[in-house]
Amino acid sequence: MQLSELDLNKTYSYADYYNWTFEDRVELINGKVYQMVSVPSSQHQEISTNISNLLKKFLNGKKM
Repeated sequence: MQLSELDLNKTYSYADYYNWTFEDRVELINGKVYQMVSVPSSQHQEISTNISNLLKKFLNGKKM
């Protein structure tokens, strides 16, 4: 089966997801199929780095 063969308007179950064997990486969220992106965008990476830096500054020197 190919991802292109799925009806993306249909609601699927975990049993459906478990039986799929196509190579595309997908997520099943509330019964809907979403194709996963293999590499985060550069904008995503920049935002993630900025958040990490802010958290590091905030937590620096605090007891855990």
